[in-house]
Amino acid sequence: MAGHSKWANIQHRKGKVDAQRGKIFTKLVREITVSAKAGGPDPDGNPRLRAAITAAKAQSMPNDNIKRAIEKATGSGDGANYEEMVYEGYGPSGVALMVAAVTDNKNRTTPEIRHAFSKCGGNMAESGAVSWQFTKKGYITVDKGDRDEEQLTELLIEAGGDDFEDLGDKWGIITEPDALHAVAGTLEELGLPNESATFTMIPSTEITVTGDDLKRVIKLVEMLEDNDDVQNVWNNADFDESELE
Repeated sequence: MAGHSKWANIQHRKGKVDAQRGKIFTKLVREITVSAKAGGPDPDGNPRLRAAITAAKAQSMPNDNIKRAIEKATGSGDGANYEEMVYEGYGPSGVALMVAAVTDNKNRTTPEIRHAFSKCGGNMAESGAVSWQFTKKGYITVDKGDRDEEQLTELLIEAGGDDFEDLGDKWGIITEPDALHAVAGTLEELGLPNESATFTMIPSTEITVTGDDLKRVIKLVEMLEDNDDVQNVWNNADFDESELE
């Protein structure tokens, strides 16, 4: 999962910029709303909503904002009627991409996503053309602190996690989707507070990308992520981090 950890690092750095622009609040509010609408307003019985609330609190979103987002889903608040969309496509070097979006106007969002693919040398694909290459997983980030890999492995076995990856100053912990919050809670009890606990799509195979194609792939991912309607972008590109310089 070398490629996954590199993208996680890029997204971690980019997340700080998004937070400064206020863009991330818009995305988080939409995710809370659609999660509550899909699985109910009680986070104890709705793992996706619980993950969305965790992500919102990690960005210091006020509780009132979270409450209003849930109320929109139950019909007791004002707001747009959001629809979930998943776009699939291929980028330069045959890189597979999945794009999760929440939109109040798919007639606006779909052409924008298609334009991003086209501008960066990629193309949209039919539903199912790409998704078979990815597996849904739970993903938790924790500060490393003074724990090494051996200590983390012991904690992970006790908590029930599947695997982990090195994110520099943090560990990225992978779980089965339905075990995400149980593992996150156990890690908290073992002294490893979560920075985030969410769901991700991990590719089964990765494609090595270099040179100009890598630049175009990164540009494509950034264009997609900068779209206000896009919640997540997953891909199977692997690369040498030294090329980012």
